[in-house]
Amino acid sequence: MNIKQECLNILRASGIDSASEIDFRVNEEVHALSIEYILDTYMLASQESQLLFLTTLKKSVDADALGIDKFFEGMGQLLLMSQLSEKFDI
Repeated sequence: MNIKQECLNILRASGIDSASEIDFRVNEEVHALSIEYILDTYMLASQESQLLFLTTLKKSVDADALGIDKFFEGMGQLLLMSQLSEKFDI
């Protein structure tokens, strides 16, 4: 099973373009992450984490398109915060 392809199929079936971007404002600076970038980054994780991502995405479909939007907003926020924190010694 190709988890990434299954995720892309879910997006396509829901009418969501994986090239769509989500804007995040951090300290008055706007960062844009595409849905495909978010998906690709999470697909670098372990097989278990990929399956969790897929399962959660499927559950967000049950919450309608808004659920998918919120899912990717949350996943993007996690990525962005971890990327920004790596730039600073905390």
